[in-house]
Amino acid sequence: MATIDFGGVKEEVVTRDEFPMKKALEVLKNETVAVIGYGVQGPAQSLNMRDNGVNVIIGQASRFKRDWDRAVNDGWVPGKTLFEIEEAAERGTIIQMLVSDAAQKAIWPDIKKHLKKGDAVYFSHGFSIVYKDQTGVIPPKDVDVIMVAPKGSGLNVRRNFLSGAGINSSFAVEQDATGHARDRALALGIAVGSGYLFPTTFQKEVYSDLTGERGVLMGALAGIMDAQYEVLRANGHSPSEAFNETVEELTQSLIRLVDENGMDWMYSNCSATAQRGALDWRPRFKSAVLPVFHWLYDRVASGKETARVLESTGGPNYQELLGKELAEMGNSEMWRAGKATRALRPKQAAKAISADTKGVGGRSEN
Repeated sequence: MATIDFGGVKEEVVTRDEFPMKKALEVLKNETVAVIGYGVQGPAQSLNMRDNGVNVIIGQASRFKRDWDRAVNDGWVPGKTLFEIEEAAERGTIIQMLVSDAAQKAIWPDIKKHLKKGDAVYFSHGFSIVYKDQTGVIPPKDVDVIMVAPKGSGLNVRRNFLSGAGINSSFAVEQDATGHARDRALALGIAVGSGYLFPTTFQKEVYSDLTGERGVLMGALAGIMDAQYEVLRANGHSPSEAFNETVEELTQSLIRLVDENGMDWMYSNCSATAQRGALDWRPRFKSAVLPVFHWLYDRVASGKETARVLESTGGPNYQELLGKELAEMGNSEMWRAGKATRALRPKQAAKAISADTKGVGGRSEN
């Protein structure tokens, strides 16, 4: 492992130098990796492993025709590399649980009965294991329980793999029945396209992940965009101006500078007026939202957020209700203005983005 200084705190990480693909393939040479679910992370992780030479099969319920057809279109062959979920679980030695958290609860009894001594159960999220009292997902003692959690959607796991960049991932071992669980986890982490892997626990991963998704990564981001856009519109600014000052400049300019060298570097490359205002208002926003984040973390740790997820996403009409909620967001004036703004971007950039994402799926659940 390599020792890296993260802001004055030294951590151990695993890079491709310490654990190259050649070593990963040696660890996985006698394994059959059964990827269960072809919706979000499943396509990206399975395609990356297949491209890296790992023996991969897919378990996907054929009644969900969209995902089944998508797997076929990606080159998985029914009866050879594409199977119903239970048959894939029976054939696999490493079972990757990449369906949604609610679906994991539903299919776990069918998965568990096919687990054999020495198999491994792999997760990309600590949800089902940490909140086992709610999910009922309790693996037998004679199998490894491991996790690799890419820090990005399926779309970016695949996109970064194709570009050669890789994506950061955490890894964890919850149960080491074989004595080789750590090597299995690291080999799979490299095979699915991780640039580097950092150690965690199932509990820490799920606590940070649920907080992040509801906070900065998605929930808070969308909420503050809505608020700023609404204030600008209420004060007479046009939809185009309000959207550009709220979203477009962030996504097309400023956040890219943060990505390159950090927030302080982005500040130093903006106008003095922008610098001064940002420095003055940063602590005000922090003090306003800090209590909300404490409340959010407490709800995650207590299991209230997971109970909400299982209750709402496990219903038979969930997709219909979800569609209505997403449509309400997409049809809002701000995101209709966003659609018009994106259409005005230079055509060459649009073509490049389209070519880069062609055939790459990934809704942004885990």
